[in-house]
Amino acid sequence: MENKKPEEESPKSPAGPQAILTGNKNDGNLIVSFAGNDLEARADFIPPGSGGKPLAQEFVSQILDRLNIVYGVQWDLIQEAMMDCNLNHRQIKDVVIARGDSPTAEVAEYFERNPHLGRAEKPAEGNARVDHRSYSPFVIVKKNQTLAKLRPRRAGKEGKNVRGVSLPFEYIRPEGVSGGANTRVEGNFIIANINGQLVESGKVLSVQESLVIKGAVGYGTGNIIFPGDVFIDGPVSDGFKIYSGGSVNIKQTFDVTDVITRGDLNVAGGIIGRGPALVKVGGAIKTKFIENCRVAARKTISVESEIINSSVFTLENISMGDKGIILGGDVYAVHGIKTGSIGKKSGKATRIHCGIDFTVQQQKEKNNNQLHILAAKLAKLRELLEAPETGGEKRAKMEELIRRLEAEQRAASVKVSDLMSRINADENAAVEVSGEIVPGTLIEICQIALFVSEPLRRIRIRLDKAGGKLLSESL
Repeated sequence: MENKKPEEESPKSPAGPQAILTGNKNDGNLIVSFAGNDLEARADFIPPGSGGKPLAQEFVSQILDRLNIVYGVQWDLIQEAMMDCNLNHRQIKDVVIARGDSPTAEVAEYFERNPHLGRAEKPAEGNARVDHRSYSPFVIVKKNQTLAKLRPRRAGKEGKNVRGVSLPFEYIRPEGVSGGANTRVEGNFIIANINGQLVESGKVLSVQESLVIKGAVGYGTGNIIFPGDVFIDGPVSDGFKIYSGGSVNIKQTFDVTDVITRGDLNVAGGIIGRGPALVKVGGAIKTKFIENCRVAARKTISVESEIINSSVFTLENISMGDKGIILGGDVYAVHGIKTGSIGKKSGKATRIHCGIDFTVQQQKEKNNNQLHILAAKLAKLRELLEAPETGGEKRAKMEELIRRLEAEQRAASVKVSDLMSRINADENAAVEVSGEIVPGTLIEICQIALFVSEPLRRIRIRLDKAGGKLLSESL
């Protein structure tokens, strides 16, 4: 820092613009003003009048010295303004004659939240081309994803005004974030330890294993796509989909469009299908009722009251209790069914299938459909091959195509035979009904069927493998 001159030679900044008087009022002159804690000095250059002296560098130097302007003097701008003022006899205004250095604040180190983890922007209302269900207000992160980055300390620097006086810098401590539950600090980063929902509370970043929705699933939440467990307190509006890497728990009636979960599905109300509704569950299902829906689960399906006009599939059991009733549709349960009653006299026919692996059966049906298509193609090609106009290169191509299709047909036939040997999964499966099975109901165990023509009450139906038939036993 330069030493200050004696007080009388270092006047304080004037309150406003200051004109420097000369001996002759017609001489060229300056009007100088200061701004920003003396960080800048500006001047108006006044041209000489009749008989007056023009502005000269020596005169300007005296003015700068008198006003104690000693740092950041802009001599190039001063000389250019003097020349213009003297030659053209016009006033040159607001010229920067000196400029100091602003101080640079010192910034403490802090963790800055990853800006790429912001919420998706909500689509504009009235835009018919945008699916508003795709909007989600939740921030979902993956394991080992960066949540925040350490911004290092930035050193401060003193400034200096045009009088050569040092200006101190300020200290800034940004309000950064810190890591909370299920996070870790690794080097200069805050990292997520698990897949889940990012929650920011009081600048603390945490990752929740589960997603809790206090209200309804609708346009306020969008479709739910979450890697862990999902808890929904309110209803699920029609048209909204739920995909979960854990379990799904719903406290009210569930209007299903699509739900896929790796874990269990627990619905305190019932499950009602909307349109081509699909429920795929990697675990068990527990609900009050199932209506107009296609439901598939790997584990046991427990239904308190009714299964109505639905296609229900499980690789384990269907458990309904004495008050349960199955009305219409197709029900597949590998290890069997326990329910109160099956069918309704005036309702649609109900078909019960037990003991078979429905996944294998679906593969078998897919291959059978392929065999039908291949057979139709081969028949058409053989018909064309017999036509008199078919010959030469065209005939050779058709024969080659027939050979390829026949190879596909043989492979599909072998696959169907293999699937047929694996389709029966549990010969001990049984259907137990504590109430009544109404006439018109079809019961099938391991591909052996029983068509119910008379009411059956309090009965257990099982397979008699040796006899190749189904037996009915009183409970």
